[in-house]
Amino acid sequence: MQPKAIGLIMKSLKCDFKFPMVYPDRISVYHRLSSPPQQGVTSFYLDCIVLSHQHRRAAARLEEDVVIYDYRKAGKTAMPEFMLTQFEKTWKLQQEETIRARKRIWELIGGVERLERETWDREDAKEDLGSAVKGLSS
Repeated sequence: MQPKAIGLIMKSLKCDFKFPMVYPDRISVYHRLSSPPQQGVTSFYLDCIVLSHQHRRAAARLEEDVVIYDYRKAGKTAMPEFMLTQFEKTWKLQQEETIRARKRIWELIGGVERLERETWDREDAKEDLGSAVKGLSS
């Protein structure tokens, strides 16, 4: 296959591993634009997270520098209009999802705080520190 048009090439990749993963762990990889797309630029950055299914947490965080490359000219080129349009749509969706996720996080925090008030903040509530011997907790 010979590229004959404009495409993307990864210029650099910075990776911070959070812990070692071993087979048979599985991963999910998610990307997002680091900043809003701009007309006339020849590169952009992506943030990336690698999630471990086994450990249920981030296994790595990456920053990717991606160049818009014209294979016919064998060099960098400005972002074409169709690409800019798609990245603008992607950026808008990212922003909307960020707002939705933050709202959901605050709803969950509110639910936890309500549960704490209903159970821990009662006058008759007693702290149970637990005990290895049955019947010794207060």
